[in-house]
Amino acid sequence: MDRKEELNRRKFLENSSKGAALAAAAPFLAGAPAVLAKESPNDVVGVGHIGVGVRGGELVTDVAGEPDKERPGADGAQVRAICELYKPHLQKGLRLSGNPKAKSYHDYREMLEDKDIDAVVIAVPDHLHSRLVIDAANAGKDIYVEKCWTRTVPEARDMLKAIKYNKTVMQLGHHQRASAAAIQAREVIATGILGEITFIRLGCFRNRPRGEDEWRWYGGYNQYVRPDENQVRKDLVDWGRFLGSAPYHPFSMERFWHWRCYWDYGTGIAGDLLSHAFDFANCILRLGIPHSCTCSGNNNLLKDGREAPDTWNVIYEYPDRGTSVLFSSLFNSMTFGPNTDNVEIRGKDALMKTEMNDFEVYPEEVSLKYKEDFDSGKIKPGEPILRFDPEKTPEQPSHMQDFVNCIRSRKQPKCNEDEAFVEAVTCIMSVVSYFEKRTVEWNPDIQDIV
Repeated sequence: MDRKEELNRRKFLENSSKGAALAAAAPFLAGAPAVLAKESPNDVVGVGHIGVGVRGGELVTDVAGEPDKERPGADGAQVRAICELYKPHLQKGLRLSGNPKAKSYHDYREMLEDKDIDAVVIAVPDHLHSRLVIDAANAGKDIYVEKCWTRTVPEARDMLKAIKYNKTVMQLGHHQRASAAAIQAREVIATGILGEITFIRLGCFRNRPRGEDEWRWYGGYNQYVRPDENQVRKDLVDWGRFLGSAPYHPFSMERFWHWRCYWDYGTGIAGDLLSHAFDFANCILRLGIPHSCTCSGNNNLLKDGREAPDTWNVIYEYPDRGTSVLFSSLFNSMTFGPNTDNVEIRGKDALMKTEMNDFEVYPEEVSLKYKEDFDSGKIKPGEPILRFDPEKTPEQPSHMQDFVNCIRSRKQPKCNEDEAFVEAVTCIMSVVSYFEKRTVEWNPDIQDIV
């Protein structure tokens, strides 16, 4: 391990312990729950958005809709407030809100005091998730928060406690769970059509033009023109509030715009792409937290000062199920490569290949289960014997609509706090394995990585 890598490791582990200490001091540990039995709203659900950057802006339109594109928003919800530290993003959020009376905030704590706000949508860098989620739960607000749920296991444990304690409705932002194909795939697998499932392959292969590298955009996934730094400094209300509990660092355009590249604020590929791919597989297969994880990573291509690797390879083991999960991600080739909604499920008798809105099942030629059909010519090698039938599974509400519906019913959304805890721990296991250069295990008795 070279000196730079050792410093990164120490910074990540030190920052993790600081975040854990902050979360452990959460006020939910002391007083009564904010909401003992919150009633369903009788009128429109008032939504406040905290963070309106790239993904955050999209989430505003998920609630408000986009009338010019004939795209409906979430039925029964209204954007009533935007909270942002960066003035251009604040203005963007107000413009997209579709509500001329929407309020503006720079301090999320003031928004949490607003009685017109029933729920908050959190889309800020990952290192701020824990504090904001716990504060929102204690304030009696229901919560939609973007993935990855958080950066450390202690933070995840305290977030889970706060949500359970306050009876908060919480949705983690894995929109792939709105897929009817995923529900049907789970039902098909339950019939035993694949035989013993021993291997699952996930991944995300990407490739951008040189000079337009992954995570190096400015306010949009395809915006690479660097803004004027002096103007950004003027428009950023509070750099210290952006840093939160992260170690102090002087203002940096790279850290502000490209926070996924740095360990102080995120977990790299683990919290971005692995989290999506694993959660979709977990939605279909109900995998849960793996027994063990082995991870390796490296900056093979993008030697541009980023700390988080551009290549990430992970093996998860589920010995009780007799199943291994392999995830690979890279940023230098995407031809024939998988995306985060591609799950390859290999059974003894058949293979299932999925996309968000489709799946196909291919029989194994050596399978005794299908021998008679192969011999008779009823099925042919290399051709699917089954695929997603949209007529058999009702179309699902959008991920945001599911959240709003559950605010009213007080039921758990599809990607609730229990699913979020599994997602966070599974992704964090890969980061700990990478830094410690060893296979790590999950101990369910002490609820920690060992």
